[in-house]
Amino acid sequence: MVLVAHISDLHVGALAFKPELLVKAIHGINELNPDVTIITGDLTENGYYQEFVTAAEYVDTIETPILAIPGNHDARHVGDQCFNDIINRRCKKLNLKDKGIKIIGLDSSEPDLDYGKVGRVQQQYMEKELKKAGKDDLYKIIALHHHIIPVPQTGRERNVLSDAGDILQSLIDNRANLVLSGHKHMPHVWIMGETTFATAGTASSLKLRGKTYPSYNIVNIDDNRIEIILRDSEGKQLTLANIRTHR
Repeated sequence: MVLVAHISDLHVGALAFKPELLVKAIHGINELNPDVTIITGDLTENGYYQEFVTAAEYVDTIETPILAIPGNHDARHVGDQCFNDIINRRCKKLNLKDKGIKIIGLDSSEPDLDYGKVGRVQQQYMEKELKKAGKDDLYKIIALHHHIIPVPQTGRERNVLSDAGDILQSLIDNRANLVLSGHKHMPHVWIMGETTFATAGTASSLKLRGKTYPSYNIVNIDDNRIEIILRDSEGKQLTLANIRTHR
């Protein structure tokens, strides 16, 4: 079994950022000791250098392998350069071959814009990596900030990927197993074909919709099942999905 922690939308620097929530979430993740922690963007509120410095201090307390990708807030004010300089654990792929897993990170952010785009170059890269992972019989996880399928209870759809249709087709055609995203601060799970799409809520911000609360996801993966669990900062859990799968 592989255990993945999926955390998103920290928003360090925002008025609604609550550092105590992030500390508790990271403590909970470290206690679970997952095989990897994936952070799907918006580590900062404004993309400022000092916000990244502070965010990195929190990220460095995570005691697992990490894959972090930027979000639209991280790409503000030339924040893409700061992300590269300071969040030094960023990478495009992370292979856990001993666990039979390949994780591919995509940067869907556009400088100073809220909507996202993967683009043809990254799409081709993603397709190549998915094909290679398929030949190696690896479980294929894609991580990006923007959601590809609209998320319920989030109001009028404004910030979906501009090339969502093409990316969705590539993911289905190449049999991605799991797609992780953030952005909307609303946890949800979609299933399309053989692919599970899971969005995470905000881990440490009070920018919430309705009666939702700050949270992160825990993903349990084995040979024929995936379980996605919602956890709050106090460790309370709710099962979002328990799905039989095919490798």
